[in-house]
Amino acid sequence: MKKISILLLAGSAILATSAMAAEDPIATRKAMMQNVSAATKMGGAMLKGQMEYDPAAGQLVLRVLNQAALGIGELFPKGTETGGESTASAKVWEDMAGFKAALAKFQTDTASELMKPEETEFFDKESFAGAFVNVTKNCASCHKVYRLPPK
Repeated sequence: MKKISILLLAGSAILATSAMAAEDPIATRKAMMQNVSAATKMGGAMLKGQMEYDPAAGQLVLRVLNQAALGIGELFPKGTETGGESTASAKVWEDMAGFKAALAKFQTDTASELMKPEETEFFDKESFAGAFVNVTKNCASCHKVYRLPPK
């Protein structure tokens, strides 16, 4: 039951983030990245054996990452370089083409790892591990260039 609650919470968080986007892009991208962090922690916990691997949860992790990849690029409009609490580096706006290219790679990688509609069975833990490692490399490479170091 706890696992179902986590899945429902993650799904509703995606919807809530999209509703905030127009009002406050900084708060919205922060909330979206918190969803990504939660999904990444869940994926990591399943891989480390801290949480039982569940194929549906694995798919949800990848879907949350994919949805973030598809939506986060629109949350860095000009004028949001300052103001609000943000860990985005000025490099995002200085190198918007590079940032968008990194997001495009993240979009492609997350989309290619999702279960295809014609597939009827979820993948096993080993398949999830390969997919998860592949897509989270995007997170690390983007954060290295476009995120301020932690305080």
